[in-house]
Amino acid sequence: MHKLRVITLGCSKNTVDTEHLLAQLPADEYVMVPEDYAGTVDFTLVNTCGFIGDAKQESIDTILLEAEKKKRGETGKLLVFGCLSQRYAADLPALIPEVDEWFGARDLAPVVRALGAVPDRSKRNSRRFESDGRAYAYLKISEGCDRRCSYCAIPFIRGAHKSVPIEDVVAEAEELAARGIKELILIAQDTTYYGLDIYRRRALAELLRALSAVPGIEWIRLHYSYPEGFPEDVLQEMAVNPKICKYLDIPLQHISDRVLQNMHRGVDGEWTRNLIRRLRREIPGVVLRTTVIVGHPGEGEKEFGELLDFAREARFERLGAFRYSEEEGTWGAANLMDDVPEEEKQHRYDALMSLQEGISADFNQSRVGKEERVLADAVLNGKLVCRSQYESPEVDGEIIVSVPSDIDPASLVGKFLDVRITAAEDYDLIAEIIKR
Repeated sequence: MHKLRVITLGCSKNTVDTEHLLAQLPADEYVMVPEDYAGTVDFTLVNTCGFIGDAKQESIDTILLEAEKKKRGETGKLLVFGCLSQRYAADLPALIPEVDEWFGARDLAPVVRALGAVPDRSKRNSRRFESDGRAYAYLKISEGCDRRCSYCAIPFIRGAHKSVPIEDVVAEAEELAARGIKELILIAQDTTYYGLDIYRRRALAELLRALSAVPGIEWIRLHYSYPEGFPEDVLQEMAVNPKICKYLDIPLQHISDRVLQNMHRGVDGEWTRNLIRRLRREIPGVVLRTTVIVGHPGEGEKEFGELLDFAREARFERLGAFRYSEEEGTWGAANLMDDVPEEEKQHRYDALMSLQEGISADFNQSRVGKEERVLADAVLNGKLVCRSQYESPEVDGEIIVSVPSDIDPASLVGKFLDVRITAAEDYDLIAEIIKR
């Protein structure tokens, strides 16, 4: 029985990669230990992120920390894979020689072999994760990206866009449902591009209908939807299909025409505004999450002012921001000057997030007194940590639900409840159970 410690960094797409990899290992031969396990392990496996500066630094720091543990004899073999090692495959082995083997992000089979197992294609749709009662899972529907945003390194890290066939996605969803998963969170570099490579058409709406037919799946949530070319039939499906959450993650990145042009986003500000109006009109009650970049080349005070005005106008229920990070190998790094000082990027980030805090608080306050259906994720200090269809795990706020004294809150984890919202904070809500 091999002891294996796995550390997964970066986004939910990396989480899925790790779960697919672990499913290839015979369960009776490999035991998973927590990241903070104090004993000796046979293998430490680090799944890295190489997207932006902060993520790269976190990956490097983690690898160096694990290398020190290896020097002390706490790890038998240290293996590293993922985006960082894919991006810097030629440089990292000499910089951190304590790592036994480095692997990229596009093929998990070599990692499986390095762990001493034999890759099994029959398990390609299988996942391994700890059975902690959770009722949601990320479902990756494609890999890579054909877009060429000027700031983004993903296309040359992950390669060209490659959709997973509908039958494989459904098979994976069926296995997840059989394990108690009730919510699927669809992820990709661009979910709206799904199907163009293998079906020669955008097939996301078709996939949504197929997943809705999987017994046991009650919520389907869309993440990472590119705005340009947003499929009309997906809007229609979201409006009428009760299993699709009235929630959409759609990274817009900016609103200024000048900045959008520098970003190579393929849309302008007016097109973006019209899309938001259409989403609000055609999917009544939809909650929108977006991300934007502050401090991108070409963003002066005027352009940042446009972004603030847009945030006030659109009133996104959820909004996150990144400070621009110049990434070598991208079109932007080669052709644009990173001319916004870091302290100014931070200032703009703080101003935007301060504005958003008020918008999010207003949205939460508008829900006080309403009844909502929630999914219980965990127990914290004797209370249930829940989400409605309007909250995605790990990135949004939570609904904290009080439980009657005669009920063990742990018995409700992974179940749906009807609750009444009784109070609102800036990002979280407080609620009480109406009925199970």
